Amino acid sequence: MDGVVEPPQRIACVWCPDWPVVAAGIAQSEPGAVLHANRVVASTVAARQMGVVRGIRRREAQSRCPELIIAERDLALEVRTYEEVASAIEAFTPRLELAQAGTCLFPTRGPSRYFGGDQALGEKIQAAVTETLDGRTTCAIGIADGVFTARLAARVRSTSTADQPGHREHVSVVPYGQGRAFLAPLPITTLEDPALTDVLWRLGIGTLGAFADLEPTDVLGRFGNEGVRAHRQAMGADEQLAEIGDIPKDMAASMALDPPVDRIDQAAFAARHLAITLHERLEARGSACSRITIVAESEHGEQYVRSWRHEGALSVAAMTDRVRWQLDGWLNAAPHIRPTGGLTLLMLRPDDLRPASGRQLGFWGGETEADQRAGRAVARLESLLGDDHVFVAETKGGREPDDQVRLVPAGTVELSDRTVRTDDRPWPGRLPAPSPVELFTERSIQVLDVDESSVTVTGRGLVSAAPRWLCLDDRNRRLIVSWAGPWLLDERWWDPEKARRRARFQLIDEDGGAFLVFLENGRWWLAGAY
Repeated sequence: MDGVVEPPQRIACVWCPDWPVVAAGIAQSEPGAVLHANRVVASTVAARQMGVVRGIRRREAQSRCPELIIAERDLALEVRTYEEVASAIEAFTPRLELAQAGTCLFPTRGPSRYFGGDQALGEKIQAAVTETLDGRTTCAIGIADGVFTARLAARVRSTSTADQPGHREHVSVVPYGQGRAFLAPLPITTLEDPALTDVLWRLGIGTLGAFADLEPTDVLGRFGNEGVRAHRQAMGADEQLAEIGDIPKDMAASMALDPPVDRIDQAAFAARHLAITLHERLEARGSACSRITIVAESEHGEQYVRSWRHEGALSVAAMTDRVRWQLDGWLNAAPHIRPTGGLTLLMLRPDDLRPASGRQLGFWGGETEADQRAGRAVARLESLLGDDHVFVAETKGGREPDDQVRLVPAGTVELSDRTVRTDDRPWPGRLPAPSPVELFTERSIQVLDVDESSVTVTGRGLVSAAPRWLCLDDRNRRLIVSWAGPWLLDERWWDPEKARRRARFQLIDEDGGAFLVFLENGRWWLAGAY
């Protein structure tokens, strides 16, 4: 390997900053932010001027800007609102692909020749997108060799002036073959791989240019395939792992929809089924794909085509999400964009095939027929009840039994690759095993001593008397023959809304029933039964 890399095809990136904020309907002049997992993922210009930046927690954002308008992130809403912008860009090129709502990509070879060059093409698209946005946000366009360089060309030239008064959108065109020179002065953190960039920074490699100057063989030996991928990007060439040869036509998965479908909840089942079918065909071939093309036809002969790009290999859950988002965008778009009738055909076509990294199967052959039936049953339930009404359990850390397991939408996880995991991290104050088999919420009880007085606990954990009676209600009174505790819990004292201070006990009655109870604010509550 001599370090010489052929530049990839010319790519244009159209970026609309702060799209989650735009989709939430918050104006840039108002202090607002969109949160996901209790962290800021996007904020308005007014909020950033007050210190509300991406990555900080909700409480910190509110402390910096008490009047902050907060909205939870809704990916489906972002795609639905972005469809109008994507349709404006499709007037210039049919080969449009989305990386995420607010960012789209397309090859420029044909459109640039037709419209008089990269610069002229970028200016025309920018004018059309700006008119569509109608002041909700700005539009930056980068044109360069490859996806990575084009994205940075759109973002780097615009982020430096995006919050300044009088800012105008930019069309940044990196000349052919000059991607490496353009990337060289950018910081190594631009790679957005914290594990890799942290090591490179400690080794004294602070820019993409310094990283690109390393020998590819040395990068492979020290950082493996992920390091080689990042090294190629720093050299101005995107990852080149696509399989050689045309994609077989039988790889595409399609489904006829009869009767025609005009609601997203009805199309969710077809999307899930097609994603599973396509994933099985790719897996049988030993391949994976980083891009899928979604094709839909209406009962009036209208055809809709859109590609979605993903940085890694697309899983079943990732495919399903993107198909559902896109169908939502088509079916609920503006009247001049959405189909005039129901959808009669849906097809998924894989692009950018690459060797699958694979996963370790079980000793007796991995996934069973029962697993596949369970996956199909979940998909059927999603189609009947909706994506937001079917959940699966996922373990997480916590001190209380109801904190250690959470329910997540089934469509957001890879059901075929789920394993039972335990959380072995230390949690001071966690109850000893086993955990209750049934949990209760807001069920008030009484725990009495031998004198029929309520049992109390001091701040130091001293019990006023031994528990003698457990009163679940007025007619259900049980004699306590054994008990253990208290286990004291005092957490989140800094947050009045989430603070908890309680004493927990395990009780066994004369019939052998075991219960988990706790005392909080002078009242007894039933937490669970063993």
